[in-house]
Amino acid sequence: MITNKKMFYTAIILFVTLLILSLPFPNDGYLGETIATDLNIPVRSESGFSYIGLCFFFILFASLFLLNNSIDKYNIRAILIAVLIAIFGPSSFVSLYQKTFATDIYAVTYDRDMSSCNFDMIDKKTLHGECMLPFKNYSSNDVKFSIEFYEEYDDDFQFVTIMNNNGPYEVKLKGNQRKAEKIESNIDVSKLKEHISGGSAMGVKIVMKSGKKVRRL
Repeated sequence: MITNKKMFYTAIILFVTLLILSLPFPNDGYLGETIATDLNIPVRSESGFSYIGLCFFFILFASLFLLNNSIDKYNIRAILIAVLIAIFGPSSFVSLYQKTFATDIYAVTYDRDMSSCNFDMIDKKTLHGECMLPFKNYSSNDVKFSIEFYEEYDDDFQFVTIMNNNGPYEVKLKGNQRKAEKIESNIDVSKLKEHISGGSAMGVKIVMKSGKKVRRL
């Protein structure tokens, strides 16, 4: 069945590398993006084009090409299985890891799609912020961590990050607890040159910290 072992093993190495780099963990985005950012390698162009996504495509294409040319049976079946693993495998691996071996903040999931923040001025100097942040602790141990807020881009107008004026905020989850954490803060905006006067946001981005452990979600 395997006609070229060297080509076949190269395909497997490339494919496994792709799976590792495309793990959506420990931050929002791929592990490959986290590594590239730590190495000061740009991951996106100014227009938002993803260099990492293009790199992943070429690795996947190369691995499937080598796989197809290294076997003489069930080629289509093997390629379809590989594509399905590439699509669903990384998120499944992360979910399995968090439910079995992960500890501390690495065992915590944050449902960003269900998060929200609302802001209202309660007087001329005070902005009231209220955020609902859904967490799930898959560890059997209690987990305590602090959170801060961040915008998608560093030069974005300060919206949810205005909550950081009174942060960071402490969150504690009991073992195997699912919790929508409610965070409220009255923020003095009298000394700010410009600030929001109200509004709401969905899909809130946060930074979780526990000791030296940091996750951007």
